[in-house]
Amino acid sequence: MSVTGYDFCGWATKNDLKCADGRVIRHGAFTANDGKKVPLVWNHQHNSPDCVLGHAILENRDNGVFAYGFFNNTKQGQDAKEQVKHGDVEALSIWANNLQQAGSDVLHGVIREVSLVLSGANPGAFIESVAHSSDPIEEWEDEGIFYTDEGIIIEHSEPVVTEENTEEKAEEPKEETSEESTEELSHSDEGEKKMADSNDRTVQDVLDTMNEEQKTVMYALIGAAIEDAKGGKSTNSEDEEMKHNMFEGSAADNGNFLSHSDIDTIFSTAKKSGSLRDAFEAYTDGGELAHSIDTTGMDVAVGSQTYGFNDPDMLFPDYRPLKGGAPEWISRRMEWVDVVLKGVARSPFSRVKSVYANITEDAARAKGYIKGHQKATEVFTTLKRTTSPQTIYKLQKMDRDDIIDITDFDVVAWIKAEMRVMLDEEIARAILIGDGRLSDDEYKIKEDCVRPIATDVPLFNIQFGVKTSAQDTPSDVAKKFMDDVIRARKNYKGSGNPIMFTTEDMLTEMLLLKDDIGHKLYKSESEIATALRVSKVVTVEPMEGHQISIDGTDFDLLAIVINLNDYNVGADKGGAISMFDDFDIDFNKYTYLIETRISGALVKPFSAITLYKKPVS
Repeated sequence: MSVTGYDFCGWATKNDLKCADGRVIRHGAFTANDGKKVPLVWNHQHNSPDCVLGHAILENRDNGVFAYGFFNNTKQGQDAKEQVKHGDVEALSIWANNLQQAGSDVLHGVIREVSLVLSGANPGAFIESVAHSSDPIEEWEDEGIFYTDEGIIIEHSEPVVTEENTEEKAEEPKEETSEESTEELSHSDEGEKKMADSNDRTVQDVLDTMNEEQKTVMYALIGAAIEDAKGGKSTNSEDEEMKHNMFEGSAADNGNFLSHSDIDTIFSTAKKSGSLRDAFEAYTDGGELAHSIDTTGMDVAVGSQTYGFNDPDMLFPDYRPLKGGAPEWISRRMEWVDVVLKGVARSPFSRVKSVYANITEDAARAKGYIKGHQKATEVFTTLKRTTSPQTIYKLQKMDRDDIIDITDFDVVAWIKAEMRVMLDEEIARAILIGDGRLSDDEYKIKEDCVRPIATDVPLFNIQFGVKTSAQDTPSDVAKKFMDDVIRARKNYKGSGNPIMFTTEDMLTEMLLLKDDIGHKLYKSESEIATALRVSKVVTVEPMEGHQISIDGTDFDLLAIVINLNDYNVGADKGGAISMFDDFDIDFNKYTYLIETRISGALVKPFSAITLYKKPVS
């Protein structure tokens, strides 16, 4: 992995080294973080945005996880950058959870952030190279900062005990302001002060003389003292305290633990206030010393809440969908689709030939005979139209792994239902107004195979323009439209009582029509249908804004009046709607196909009326 422009780089963690808590990070434990970006923070502090110094890019290597650090432009980020550049801060530390272990071996986990710390706990984590200028960074060995005996912190997803990492020098206690504060000093506090005064040794110097077991015991006692300060069960009894092996770094029962940054904060506050007890109480009260507690399997943020318990949301039941597990479709309104598909006539063959003889001309009329004259022969024209079929389909693919992993609902049935709904809509749209694709589109449903009613030839479709002007209001257009629908019925020769398909806007304007005194003219859709001499009014969402071309000019489509029994859909045996499944064993993938092969056309002359908006000056 090639990363450039970083401010520093180094080992966030190294494999096969024993940490202070007894755990050993094994090879590949954090492979999931390879190439990931995580926050770069100060000392594992998560209670303020000010603690975020930038970000780190992680690279999984054979020896561990390498980190490339980028500081942000905040004051805190630039201050930290200067401290790293100057060599004041040398150590890196990680915060990880979702740990999987075999004994003390960490086999898997997820790194959530990388911290700059004053001291660590893994003997392999260190800052290896620092950028000293704006030039491209090169890893100069003689300029590298090498860390020898400290390392990383892992805050596990189960209770652990970590090695204390404070490097703060003992400070002179602030001048006491009252006798009460002096009396509250614990013996350990006084002992620390005496030791510092008599031998000129700091708290850190004393801690450095302790071996790992002694430090671990000290952390366990501090944790027990905090639990006692919180009002929990006393842990002074050895039987109660030692229910787990503290040297393993994890508790057999539920409990809290201190991270290194927590202990640093407690000691620092104790030195400033002069009372270790006050520092513990401030820590347990959740004030400015808010900390994080890891309990088995989950992270719990402890904030400033002083009643009940923190983060009650984690006890809420899981979110559940209202209607089963499958997502609901967001689609156009489909009611009109059933009206179209159930209304058309059907034939068991797809290649349809329509032959007509026009007997409306005068030459076809019967004639009167005059004695002695020759009788004239009848003459009439014949017309023929053929319609061939086309395949219409939908194709979907899914990996078998995904099908198995989706357990909340039957994803295959869900996908197949979507495919059928969308195929039906496309067929109904092609029958009524066409699919709307350009003529050169490779996916277009050909209009000489499934002939749209709205654009069919004048022999079958009566096209009627509703004349409107720029000054007309929507109500004016609705009134003219209703008048012209009735006028256009003059030439209609279709079967029975037709249906009118129109837009929601046009139906709304007709329902809002009022007389001169403000009373609505029509109280329901059925009253409008009666006034228009149709069986019912059906709104079609795809008709909104749809235009048809007449003599090379585009006009807004307003409505189609048709008895669908005069439109025939033909399909040969095997050409009906069919669903096919196929499995690709090489790619472990299912393919689903739904298709039909049909033809469609009006089969009765003058059986449809198309009304469009015709602007006039």
